[in-house]
Amino acid sequence: QVQLVESGGGLVQAGGSLRLSCAASGLTFRRYNLGWFRQAPGKEREFVAAIRRLGGGTLYADSVKGRFTISRDSAKNTAYLQMSSLKPEDTAIYYCAADLGDIDPTKHKLDYWGQGTQVTVSS
Repeated sequence: QVQLVESGGGLVQAGGSLRLSCAASGLTFRRYNLGWFRQAPGKEREFVAAIRRLGGGTLYADSVKGRFTISRDSAKNTAYLQMSSLKPEDTAIYYCAADLGDIDPTKHKLDYWGQGTQVTVSS
């Protein structure tokens, strides 16, 4: 059974940092591209960042470019999202996802999703 478990969310002041983790089990981690998405109250889920299985190439939404960094550790079967210079508009539930195909802002039907972790940024 495949599981993606996010952790690391919480309450932080604007300008602060958080690191989210996504621990994967039940799948061959190195075969999957990984992504982070978020959903704010009353809004649709949106793409945040993605990292490829081969070569580790990354892609970011314009709204987080230069502030967020996605990474992966194959030894730990874990993906990370380092978030810095956080803004109140970053407040959302953050989800990680895994897919055998490429992950980009247009693709929301992915193989596996986690349950999400809440990030709240106060002003």
